[in-house]
Amino acid sequence: MTSLTNAEWRTSTRSGAGGNCVEVATNVPDVVAVRDSKDTTGPVLTFAPAQWATFITNPPTR
Repeated sequence: MTSLTNAEWRTSTRSGAGGNCVEVATNVPDVVAVRDSKDTTGPVLTFAPAQWATFITNPPTR
């Protein structure tokens, strides 16, 4: 498991208004980490950089 101790979190530019935000850390080697901005001590999802790039360039439809 990759350590996220030194992760530098920022609010995603794709987050919407109304508190529905995610934070993203891209400074961790070989990992993109994502968490809920309202629960910063809660669970974190991690993705390979290629997976994250695919997700943000091809967002799911509703």
